[in-house]
Amino acid sequence: MKVHTEEVESGPGELPAAAITAQVQAVSRDGAHRFSKTPQPAVRLLAGLGIEHDAHSGVKVQHRSRVAADPSQPNLRQVHLIAAELFEELSAQGFRVGAGQLGENITTRGLDLLALPVGTRLHLGPEAVVELTGLRNPCAQIEAFGLVQGRNGLLAAVLDRDAAGQLIRKAGVMGVVLVSGEVRPGDAVRAERPPPPWRVLERV
Repeated sequence: MKVHTEEVESGPGELPAAAITAQVQAVSRDGAHRFSKTPQPAVRLLAGLGIEHDAHSGVKVQHRSRVAADPSQPNLRQVHLIAAELFEELSAQGFRVGAGQLGENITTRGLDLLALPVGTRLHLGPEAVVELTGLRNPCAQIEAFGLVQGRNGLLAAVLDRDAAGQLIRKAGVMGVVLVSGEVRPGDAVRAERPPPPWRVLERV
């Protein structure tokens, strides 16, 4: 996924374009375990937990499939982020997808989330910080959502292959909350990479 970037001077570990162009486009949450989440005027991120009043908030894993496998696992999926550019790609293929409808908490614009390494810290708004842990693994619920919208093939549309034939998962990234804070649409997003060597994001 490509986004507009602008080369500027930056400090060690920072992504130049993120400080200039990236922002929060929407924030969403849901207190129940439904696939889609509802856009909000603001959400509060809680350190070590996730989004306040969201079903996936917690120290231990909250996603039902993971709980069934091992409820003692740490929750590496406290916050789900998707780039709004994905929705534009899907729209070009005839799918109607809006903020929160694929289950994400934070919709961003101007930042290639999938290209960031594990451990990248996203500074969201004036206070909140989320550390990226991995990729969201697209599941059959995505296809079911597309069928409700009247089209099949949505799951395939959020998957791709690179030049080497490796699977690309485009349905967003996951993270944990390091610093609490309120996040609103229009807030700036600044990405701070960890010290190298960097590890590519893998499904969590």
